[in-house]
This record gives sequence, C-alpha cells and structure tokens, in this order.
Amino acid sequence: MKKALVVGIDEYPTCPLSGCVNDALAISELLETNGDGSPNFDVRTIPNVSTKSDLLDSVEELFAGDADIALFYFSGHGADIGGGYLVTPDFHGRDLGVTMMEVLGIANRSKCKNKIIILDCCYSGKFGENSVSDTKDSVLGEGVTIMTASSRSQVSIENTLTGHGVFTELLIQGLKGSAADIGGNITPASLYSFVDQSLGAWEQRPIFKTNISRFLPIRTIEAKVPKAILRKISSYFPNPTDEYNLNPSYEFTNTPDCEHIVIEPYADEANIQKFKELQLFESVGLIEPVGTEHMYFAAMESKSCKLTALGLHYWRLAKDKRF
Repeated sequence: MKKALVVGIDEYPTCPLSGCVNDALAISELLETNGDGSPNFDVRTIPNVSTKSDLLDSVEELFAGDADIALFYFSGHGADIGGGYLVTPDFHGRDLGVTMMEVLGIANRSKCKNKIIILDCCYSGKFGENSVSDTKDSVLGEGVTIMTASSRSQVSIENTLTGHGVFTELLIQGLKGSAADIGGNITPASLYSFVDQSLGAWEQRPIFKTNISRFLPIRTIEAKVPKAILRKISSYFPNPTDEYNLNPSYEFTNTPDCEHIVIEPYADEANIQKFKELQLFESVGLIEPVGTEHMYFAAMESKSCKLTALGLHYWRLAKDKRF
C-alpha cells in the first residue's frame, strides 16, 4: 500500500505565490498512476490548506498506519527561523506554521516502511537538521528519505514561464520518465540524481538525505528493455568477459534479393531475432561492438560485441535473478 499527501499553497495573505497549487496538482496526477495507467499512490491533494492545525493533522494522518510508502510533498513558503518552518496562511508573529522538526518527528515515529518527504520551499535544506544542537547533523529515523529544493540558506525559485517551481518542474520531468532506469523504475535516488544533474553550480542546490537500506520505486514507466529480454543478457554472455560473436547472418538486409552487396552466410531468421535483442541492449548502453563503431558493421565484418560497465551491472542482476 502506498499513500501520498500533496500540499500546495498560493493564497498567503501578504505574500501570495503563483505556482504552488500548479505544482501540487501536477505531482498528484503523476503519483496517482504509473506510466501504463495502473494504480500507484492513493493521493490526498490539499490546495491552499488554510491553517497550521489542518496541515499538521493531515501529516499525522499520512504517517499513521504501516503503509509500504508514505510520501509527503509540500510546495509553498518556507522560513529559516529556528529549525525551519513550512509556512501556513495563518502565520502570526514568530509562529509561522508547522516546524520542520514537527514533521520530521512524526515521520521518525511512523511505522510506515518508507517515509519520503519532498519540499519545494525556501530554506528547505534545513529539514532533517537537529535544531537543538549547534551542529547540522541529520536526525533521520529509519526508513526516512528527504529531498529538498534548495540548501538550508537558499530560496526556492518559481519559473513564471512554466507555472511551476524550478525544482518541481524537474521532478515532473523525472517522474514522467527522465529519472527511470532501464527497467522503468523511478526511485527517490534516481529522481534526485536527475534533478541534481539538471541544476548548475550557480543555481539553487537540491539536498538529499536518507536513512534507508533499499529504495522502492515511487513510479514506474514502460521499461526501456522488457524484463523478459533483459534477463537474457546473461545467456548471451555466460561470463562477464565473454564476447558474443557475430556474422552477416545476423543482419536482416543481408539477403540475395537486396540491391546492395551481400555476404555469405545470408540472413537467418533466428539470428535476426537475436540481433534485434542485442541491438536493443546496445541502444541503452549495455553492450558495445568490438573493433568497430556500429553493430551493423560488427555483424557484416564477422566481429563481436561485449558488455559495457553498465551492462556488467545488469548482467549481475540477471545472473542473481534480481528482476
């Protein structure tokens, strides 16, 4: 079971925002289903939550129970007073809303197996710090993962052209598939890696903190290589240093009725099907031709192909029956 609480606040009385509700609605839509339309998270979306009490009650309800994944997304104002705040519209004086430590405490105490907190707000990098200590040590409980739009001292920027926060715009791209692995899985780690690589050194810097031994996917899309084919990689290469020998019979255009020059042995249907799978491996960087730049020439010149470093990783997964 997976559940998510998605909050976006634009309607602040003295300092309104314009993209946070858009952020929340877009993230909700992506979390509700996987890329194939199958159900994913049971999502509760709250645009413009009005009070600190309402937000805190919703967070407590999210992290109650023992869900496999409980995910909290917040887009709105953040404040760096004390240990940091998720600002709510009823802020008054120095009581700005829900403190980051309150949310973390609820998540730390939760019996949910994976607790994911994603914040698109200013100074969100303070989340997870020990506010009662002079150090900036993290105090994450087991199973907690935090992803924030900016560091503890940075603001979070909105992009007026897209109507989303800069950070959330990248989250959206990542969840649509840019952060997926070859199997189509999108995890918090792969999502953060995509966002991190997309922002330059002079831009707001996202922060990632985790205390978890194994990530579960938060969304899946169509696999770049179907698992049934990906498992075959260890059959093509029984040992990691093996090369798979090719010849012209693997190339489907190498038939006597073609107008270009053909070479014996001519195209063989069984080898053509194998070559399609090998070319699929090559297209995602799992294998590479030996002694030439293209798989076509590797076949026509009776050369071979071999595993890449990435291919070796998936070879081991296939060998160990990890997928």
